[in-house]
Amino acid sequence: MIKCYSLILATLMTFSVTSCKKESKTDSAMQEPINFPNKNLDPIDRYGNLLIDVQTNRVFPDGKTFVDCEPKFPSDSILANYNRLKELPDFDLKAFVLENFTLPEISTSTFESDTTRTTAEHINALWPYLKRDADAVENGSRISLPNAYIVPGGRFQEVYYWDSYFILLGLKDAGEVELIENILDNFAYQIETIGFIPNGNRTYYLGRSQPPFFAEMVNLLASIKEEKEVFLKYHDALEKEYDFWMKGGKGLTEDSAIDRVVKMPDGSLLNRYYSNTITPRAESYLEDVTTAEESGRNAAEVYLNISAACESGWDFSSRWFEDPNDIATIQTTEIIPVDLNALLYNLEQTLAKARRFDSDKEGAEELVAAADTRKDAINTYLYDSKKGVYTDYNLTKKSASPTLSLAMVYPLYFKVASPQQAESVAKVLENQFLKPGGLVTTLKINTQQWDSPNGWPPHQWLAIRGLEAYGKNALAEQISSRWLRLNDQVYKRTGKMLEKYNVIDTSLVAGGGEYPTQDGFGWTNGVYLDLKKN
Repeated sequence: MIKCYSLILATLMTFSVTSCKKESKTDSAMQEPINFPNKNLDPIDRYGNLLIDVQTNRVFPDGKTFVDCEPKFPSDSILANYNRLKELPDFDLKAFVLENFTLPEISTSTFESDTTRTTAEHINALWPYLKRDADAVENGSRISLPNAYIVPGGRFQEVYYWDSYFILLGLKDAGEVELIENILDNFAYQIETIGFIPNGNRTYYLGRSQPPFFAEMVNLLASIKEEKEVFLKYHDALEKEYDFWMKGGKGLTEDSAIDRVVKMPDGSLLNRYYSNTITPRAESYLEDVTTAEESGRNAAEVYLNISAACESGWDFSSRWFEDPNDIATIQTTEIIPVDLNALLYNLEQTLAKARRFDSDKEGAEELVAAADTRKDAINTYLYDSKKGVYTDYNLTKKSASPTLSLAMVYPLYFKVASPQQAESVAKVLENQFLKPGGLVTTLKINTQQWDSPNGWPPHQWLAIRGLEAYGKNALAEQISSRWLRLNDQVYKRTGKMLEKYNVIDTSLVAGGGEYPTQDGFGWTNGVYLDLKKN
């Protein structure tokens, strides 16, 4: 790892993440017992060569451990001591870290599983262990939030953007309306103070968002509370969410791109995943530096595309690779994803509704027109009529991506597809994606967790509800029953709900990716409860 050091340090000196220096209202309003002047920095900027040494020497098996630690002293003091002591012959790096930082706690570590309970009983008993109250002042990487929220579990002890929608499904089933509203309020707070909803409430996530499910969260809350009140309450947040994803779009010329917006040859606007950073991820530092080195490409370009893939939530998948077996060929920013554009179609429709409730008829009509244009563009560029499926579009090759994935179900769930297109997608799902334990994420078997043989809860749910929207109830029921049976079997065998499952060989747990399969698990719990009740 010594040979990497000069490359890493040069990258850090050239590309600084200035957006991570923003201070939240909650932080500035509270008194701290100790002065932590650099607490709002990304850990890369905050800890510099200490972070590099901890991550490249694998002081902890999981790179996320160090960036989630709480410093016991101001970081400037820790760094000064580190730079003074590290040259000593008997210096112990791990001992130094343990002396200066408090390791993160796992909220479910004290939970005792009892497999005599039903799966639903287990989930409802687990909610209190996944719940966090409103944050006090945070001196580590966690961004303080003003209201209670639910974390996924395992190594994920912070709120995650798109996970939260599927968690809300379970909270709705449990009658936790106040907690649902608290979670939406937290997201609205982040939009107001940060400018967008980050991947999670950690400073190292401030360079990227996640799939934009906030509009669908608003729709969910509006289904259980007074509709007008909900839409008016979150109108401003929806406007700013939309502005974030569409920033720069009005100034684009045809067949060009800026940030998250792409202007297609016919003049329509579609979106891609992007990132505000071109440095390695603090939480996966060694992995990213290694990938950049092995790629032989410009390191900043590789880091940008890695972070953009993390914004997609699919980190990682052959969807984003030129060579489906090689992450070093990652090209996320060259891909127009079908799922993202279906989500933004929904955001445009939802925002139009909010404008109507706010007596802005003209503004509502503008959003309806934008949604209609996007729907046409999705069906023009993101539907492969030869294969009969929705798929991503490759900007470099100006053609449909060869990778088929469960992103194809989003146009069904958000009702972008025609009946004929839905019929064709349903056939592909049944003939190619349906396995003994549910739907596989892609057809590609490799070492990435968002590929085969893994199935993930959000896509089972979106596929089931999307198929039901087009009257494909038999196939929807088949997927649901297989998925629920797999969840039940694994729970009885292990006492755990997992973040993902092997849907091909149901006797095995899922694998692949940068970390072991996690238990808890927020979105699995929410999807299970919602599907089980029907």
